[in-house]
Amino acid sequence: MEQLLRTINITTIAYAQALLQGEGIDCFEMDVNMSILEGSIGILPRRLMVRRADLQRAQRVMADNGIALDG
Repeated sequence: MEQLLRTINITTIAYAQALLQGEGIDCFEMDVNMSILEGSIGILPRRLMVRRADLQRAQRVMADNGIALDG
């Protein structure tokens, strides 16, 4: 799995997941439990992971919908 997105914004994560699912791209959200443990401070980012084979396609989906990616 490759990291597609890293953010503290849970709305962005949910939107990105919906976009990916709409395109038939499987994704997995990591660090959810750590984010919940820290409370509502919002300092620990969550990561959205995709298969290596789907990474470029997923990056295009994010770019086409205005979601900025790390690096």
